[in-house]
Parts: sequence; C-alpha cells; structure tokens
Amino acid sequence: MPSAIEAAYQARLAAGDIAPDPAQAAAVRALGRLEADLSGAEPGRFVALFRKPESQRGVYLVGPVGRGKSMLMDLFFETASVAAKRRVHFHVFMGEIHRLIDAWRKGDAAARKARFGQHKGDDPIPPVAEVVAGQARLLCFDEFQVTDIADAMILGRLFEALFARGVTLTATSNRLPDELYKDGINRQLFLPFIELLKSKVEVVRVAGPHDYRLDRLRAAGTWFSPNDPDNERSFLALWRDMLGGEEEVGESLEVLGRHVHLPHAAGGLVRTSFASLCSVALGPNDYVAIAERFHTVFLQDVPRLTPSRREEARRFVILIDALYEAKTRLIVLAETDPAALYPEGDGAFEFERTASRLQEMRSADWLQDRDDAA
Repeated sequence: MPSAIEAAYQARLAAGDIAPDPAQAAAVRALGRLEADLSGAEPGRFVALFRKPESQRGVYLVGPVGRGKSMLMDLFFETASVAAKRRVHFHVFMGEIHRLIDAWRKGDAAARKARFGQHKGDDPIPPVAEVVAGQARLLCFDEFQVTDIADAMILGRLFEALFARGVTLTATSNRLPDELYKDGINRQLFLPFIELLKSKVEVVRVAGPHDYRLDRLRAAGTWFSPNDPDNERSFLALWRDMLGGEEEVGESLEVLGRHVHLPHAAGGLVRTSFASLCSVALGPNDYVAIAERFHTVFLQDVPRLTPSRREEARRFVILIDALYEAKTRLIVLAETDPAALYPEGDGAFEFERTASRLQEMRSADWLQDRDDAA
C-alpha cells in the first residue's frame, strides 16, 4: 500500500498537474519512509504520559531552484499524520528564535514564567527549545540556508536540544549540508552543527534536468513595459504563478544594525517596488543582502528617470550591479525599455552599462546561467 505522500504525488501525476521526474520520485520515497517512521513512533495516549517522543531521521531535499522541492515539502506536510507539525521558512523561524532568546534574557522571573513556563537559569537555549518542541514534533523548513553569524553560533546547541526533545527535521535547500555557512566568519565553530545535521537527516538530491519555474519565466517574459493595467496584471499573475500557492510571509533583513523590511517575500522570491529600494536611503550593503538572500526579484513601478532624479538613478545602478553579480533572476514592470529609462542627466552615460546589463538579464541565456549557478 503506498504511503500518503506517494498517493498524493501519484494523484498529481494522474491529473497532469506535474510531469514524471525520477529525482522527485526518489524524494517521495524518502519522505514516505519518514512518514512511516513517524507513524510507527507515535506513542499512544497512555504511553505518551511516560515516554518522551523520539526524534526520527528526517529528510533534507537539496537541489537547484525550480526542481519541485517546495512542492514535495508541501505534499509531505499536508499528508503527514503528525498532529503537532509546522512548516515555516527557515529565516522566519530563526527570527522567532532570536526574539525568544531576547525575551528570556530581558525578562524577569514573572515574564519568563508566563512565556516559557520556567524562569531559572542564564542559558536561554533549553527554555527556547522547550517552547519550540512543545509547539511542533515535526519541523518542515523551506529554504534552509545559513548566512548570518548570529544564526550560525546558536544552531548547534539549539538543534541538539530540539533533537533531544523528540523534534524531527525536514528541509529544502540549494546547498548541501557541508556547504552551509561557506566562508562564514568563525566557520570552524559551525562545523559540529553540520555533523549533527548529517547524522539526523537523509540527504536527497532533487536535481533533475527540468526547471519548472524557468519554464514559466521563459513563457511569460521578464520585462513588462509600458507600466499599464494589462502589463501590471501580467506581472502580478506571474508573481502568483511563481509563488505556486506559497504564502507571502515577508522578510526583514538586518544590515549593519538596520532592518530592511520586505513585506512581499516567500522563500527565495521577493516582490518590491522601485520606490521602496531606490527612493529611500539604501546603499550597496542593502542591495548585496537582498541579492544574497533571494534568487528571484520582482521589481515593479520602475519609472522613466529625469535629471532631477539622479540619486534614484545612482541607487538603481548599484542595485542592478548587485543583482547582476549574484546572478539573480529579475522580473521588471517598468515605464519603458531599459535603454530609455535614464536617457539624459548626470550619470546617464554610465547608466548605459546598466541598461546593457538589464537587457542581458532578460535573455534566456541569463536565466539558464542563474539556474546553473544555483
């Protein structure tokens, strides 16, 4: 008898919603194994009073963008017969962890007791782990990646505590465990977490030759102009299509002690406006952070720039340079074509290079190069 996720996957194949993919099929088998392990380890109500839940060997789906990792995670989450489960973007989860740690450190005994059910001790990790484990026995992370030193320095102890409390982990990522926090500051202190992670998950490559998101981008195009109602509808429809039903949870990036808030974000996708990025006092570090965090950027309402808006034009140049160097996929809703965005004014000559880069980023070759780099 097939597992619940295998049955759900076969139903999608039969309906023509997805195409056969051997890499996805291997991931479904691994997730089916985990489904059985979780079901077999589920204690009865009476036994649960006396026995702590046990962490099972999870599944870590790794591969390039657009191979269906998030879709498979959604299917697994929907079908897993675990009452206490949670699917969350990894960066959102870590933001919550840092807020819990801060609440423990700053709270008095009464505040700690109210939020954590305990109040003694200076180490925030055990009470934070108790809160997380009390909410979910199964954690499903999308876009598991580690770029922040604050995250890197606590992950080992945090997940050791979570696994000890019976939490099971599944995750999607475009990086193998050994490549997490690559070239990060004090990475040697992070290595024990990598070994712990590898001991607790089955790593499955979902790296088939077909990029389903790339198909959508090629079919729809990546540059919408002029900025009229028809093109706006097409731009937003492509955004919804690329989300694939995923919820916009938003993202707040910390850059040099400041926070860049991006309300329309989900996984590796973000939708924002020219005004939000170029009409405010952002700089290279902010744009690099965005380029590193997201593999696809939807940028809307890019105007035709005049000499009086030279500062906005300068920021736009820096933004495009950051996205270009990171090989980020860029989808634009603009008033006009790249070459006519800033035809005259201070820096217009230098803007020609940006226009050339924007033209290159519209090409099929650019989209394919981004796929190969993921």
